[in-house]
Amino acid sequence: MPPTLASLVHHSALKLTVRAGEDRLDVPVRWAHVSELADPVPYMEGGELLLITALKLDAENPEAMRRYVRRLSGAGVVGLGFAVGVNYEQVPEPLVDACAEEGLPLLEVPRRTPFLAISKAVSAAIAADQYRAVTAGFAAQRELTRQALNSGPEGVLGVLATQVDGWAALYDASGAVVAAAPDWAGRRAARITAEVERLRERPAPASSVVGGPDHEDRVELHSLGTGRRPRAALAVGTAAPLGTAERYAVHSAIALLTLTTERSRSLHAAEQRIGTAVLRMLLAGEPDHARAVAGDLYGGLLDAPFRMIVAESPAGTAGESLGELTEAVESAAARSGEAVLVVPEGERLVVLAADGGTAVAACATYAAARESARTAPEQGRADENDLVVGLSAPAGPTAAALAYKQAGQALSVARRRGRVFVEHEQLAAGSVLPLLADDAVKAFADGLLRALHDHDATGRGDLVASLRAWLSRHGQWDAAAADLGVHRHTLRYRMRRVEEILGRSLDDPDVRMELWLALKATSTE
Repeated sequence: MPPTLASLVHHSALKLTVRAGEDRLDVPVRWAHVSELADPVPYMEGGELLLITALKLDAENPEAMRRYVRRLSGAGVVGLGFAVGVNYEQVPEPLVDACAEEGLPLLEVPRRTPFLAISKAVSAAIAADQYRAVTAGFAAQRELTRQALNSGPEGVLGVLATQVDGWAALYDASGAVVAAAPDWAGRRAARITAEVERLRERPAPASSVVGGPDHEDRVELHSLGTGRRPRAALAVGTAAPLGTAERYAVHSAIALLTLTTERSRSLHAAEQRIGTAVLRMLLAGEPDHARAVAGDLYGGLLDAPFRMIVAESPAGTAGESLGELTEAVESAAARSGEAVLVVPEGERLVVLAADGGTAVAACATYAAARESARTAPEQGRADENDLVVGLSAPAGPTAAALAYKQAGQALSVARRRGRVFVEHEQLAAGSVLPLLADDAVKAFADGLLRALHDHDATGRGDLVASLRAWLSRHGQWDAAAADLGVHRHTLRYRMRRVEEILGRSLDDPDVRMELWLALKATSTE
């Protein structure tokens, strides 16, 4: 504890007497300062015990003393020491009254106690407090280091919570709570995830304070990591601002957790290189070699049904969007203890994740959030430079190449439709008709049917409608003629005109297929 006015009053060698402000003696003293200036306020920083003899003060003037004491109190002076037996044999009553009115502690200093003795006592107490803080800080650092080596981040948080007499929590790159100490702190840490998100948006290192006197507790947030984008965050909750010893403990914890985070990044980079090799073997049709290289690194991921995810973003935006998707997928997998294989490929990202697992769900959730954000009314339609994601059907190791192809196909459809996320199963279960909305398909359809439309525009018949009815009835003359309300011989004549105008035979199934798709493509406009 730093020295207080109470500790100075109780100091047996100083013989100080309290003349006013008895109820405010527990305030800490940052320094003892001697000044005989009529206005020493410009030289005060706050927290000082001011020592005077009233050499230049009109201490018998009540109004002058009220102004003097009021300025001292406003400047943060915590106490006033008045030496008797120098200029005044006793403390002037106007000064006593002014200090009592303002609530400023007033200490009477006997003649036999030099100001230097008081300054030495304050200095010695401050030095002793700093020594205790440094000693406690080193002890905490040793214990934090031991826990970091033996128990990892969870052990570091446990020691830190004890050192600060509060709680501590660690957040991952996505802002989710990874660990907390004590156990009850997890729920409290989850309440400030929004503040953690805001901290992550600032370049590292960054810190902020949440809460205060009117809140449940005071929480300090610190980013972790050496890169521009924080890899994690630490929260420390206490009932009051941290002291010197507690500050040492927090700084030590930040350093240790940062080292742990950076070490994890190095291990992650090595795992990523192995993952790249495993993926290439799977795509090359060598599942046994892939299992041998992967070992236990990816658990049972290569033995159970998995999904292949392929995400793509242009060069200008690839780093940010693909990085966010990677964080979302890996964080979800880490929280659930699920294995996931993530391989960056330039402007692409390939993910191998368990079918029905949290990583696939996190990918879908992230994509849905991007979809909502970019299709909001104020944003307008997404452009072709946005992130797109394709998801394969469930597959096994022997079908990895097929799953990769499926994910790529789904990605292409997502790009063409202006979507963020498309599953290959949606394509298989849906209709081919939405695919006809492609501009190239429409241009082909318009070119194929233009001559028929030009013929109908002259009023010499309805060849397009007749062709549509005939194809929809699979070439059945009577049924198609009935749909049109004409004689079947009239319909036969119209179909011969179609063949003449197009120069193609309707007996050819490929011609009928192309004409039918062209009619469908133009009808979707």
